Amino acid sequence: MKIKRDVKTASIPTFSLSDVAFLLLIFIMLVSLINYRQEISIDFPEANTALRTNAEKNLEIWINLEGDLFLDGYPSDHLALERKIADLYINAPDTRVHILADRNTPYENINKVLEVLQLLQYRVVSFVVKNNE
Repeated sequence: MKIKRDVKTASIPTFSLSDVAFLLLIFIMLVSLINYRQEISIDFPEANTALRTNAEKNLEIWINLEGDLFLDGYPSDHLALERKIADLYINAPDTRVHILADRNTPYENINKVLEVLQLLQYRVVSFVVKNNE
């Protein structure tokens, strides 16, 4: 006995292709808006009064407990810090520099960063603290 088979050609439905493309576009737009800011784990010093800064673009200098230096979350050294500050001074002098140091960091490690800023005469500097209120 011979069994009859219906031979159908496979086809990809294209009526929903525009929906898939639209969802893919939304996904790409949302992923591109994510801020990939890297932070170093530090214990912020406290202050009774704190002033908020509204600068949109900041350079963050992180100093951890061991005195390691990080520029915007990436490991760095004092020579790279000098180059970055000099570049900021020339190209974007209104960029605010935020110094984020652990409360138990020895002052000489913070002073090295301040000496670089003083040498390059960069004056838009803030120390980041945790508000005590």
